[in-house]
Amino acid sequence: MTEASAPSAPTDGARLSRRGVERLDLLLLTIEALDLNGGEAMVWTSQQMGLQSQFPNRVELWKRRCHNPLRRTTRRDQLDPVDAESLICLVCAMADRLYPMLHQLLSSREPEQLTQQRWQLFHERLRDLIEERMNQRREAVVRLLTIEPAGPLHRQLISTLAFCAGPGGIDRLRATLLDPTP
Repeated sequence: MTEASAPSAPTDGARLSRRGVERLDLLLLTIEALDLNGGEAMVWTSQQMGLQSQFPNRVELWKRRCHNPLRRTTRRDQLDPVDAESLICLVCAMADRLYPMLHQLLSSREPEQLTQQRWQLFHERLRDLIEERMNQRREAVVRLLTIEPAGPLHRQLISTLAFCAGPGGIDRLRATLLDPTP
């Protein structure tokens, strides 16, 4: 594991707010929607990063993600800052890996029909994951299910992943997640 990818707790000891945990889990769902083997890829990537003590398997990764109150099964305690930092590092590593796909979705140079097909496929996969894993009695989840393909939320999720890819991505993502504004 390189020093640049080594997880460390935020310097001010700040915990992710409820909204930050929701955003982080939604980014992880976005990664799974982009990569058909996203769950396995996350476990493999975490092992490559030296995070096997945090996420030795999919079950442990799932347990950390269940701090999101919008999930069907949720944990009531707060997400540990070390676990949050590890998830942030994982999201950034996966964003690096998926960057060519993120670039294609955000590119204005691609043919319009091809871009629409990509957004539609992403929308369907993300919607399926949300229906499968989130509590549909929550108003926020209902709003997620009613958004249109390539709408502002989809573009924001893809842009955030593209934004956190590359050097400094961990700091950018952490700052975004700690930001109290919606």
